[in-house]
Amino acid sequence: MVRGRAKRYARNGLALLVGGAGGVGLGLLLLTRKRVPRKGARGGKVRRDSERDRWARPGMEVTFRAELMPSRAPQERTFRVAELLPSGRVRLEDFAGEHTESEFEPVR
Repeated sequence: MVRGRAKRYARNGLALLVGGAGGVGLGLLLLTRKRVPRKGARGGKVRRDSERDRWARPGMEVTFRAELMPSRAPQERTFRVAELLPSGRVRLEDFAGEHTESEFEPVR
């Protein structure tokens, strides 16, 4: 009787070992498989043509968000772009400093 029980435990242990190894193999297969991008997919990132596609251009009017200039009318928060810097920031006419796109209301 002891002998039969030992065989049963050995068989169960072997089954667990094989099943565990199979699970690890399947996991490695899923992790290492080559990911093929879908046709037309760009990986979620939109790339801009840095020379042509800019969020602002010299002479364009931009309006600061109301949170940055509270209690001012939109006309008082609107300035003209004097220069677009290589970093993507802008310098404004009649307003000091360099400013980023996030400081302004979205362009319509």
